[in-house]
Amino acid sequence: MNLIVNGEEKNFEEDSTLEEIIHELKIEEKVMAAAVNMEIVKKDEWNSFVVRENDKLELLQFVGGG
Repeated sequence: MNLIVNGEEKNFEEDSTLEEIIHELKIEEKVMAAAVNMEIVKKDEWNSFVVRENDKLELLQFVGGG
């Protein structure tokens, strides 16, 4: 299935959960937020939130600094 992830088209298995996609992309999930089609998805819902063909994902990582 095709998804748009942070503006780039990517291909994933059908019926993947948001958590599976984050793991496949090797993103550190402790310091990030996720939105699907401009709607924030709570972290405790990632393992049950199934993404669909052509969904738009924004995966934001937070970085500390000084």
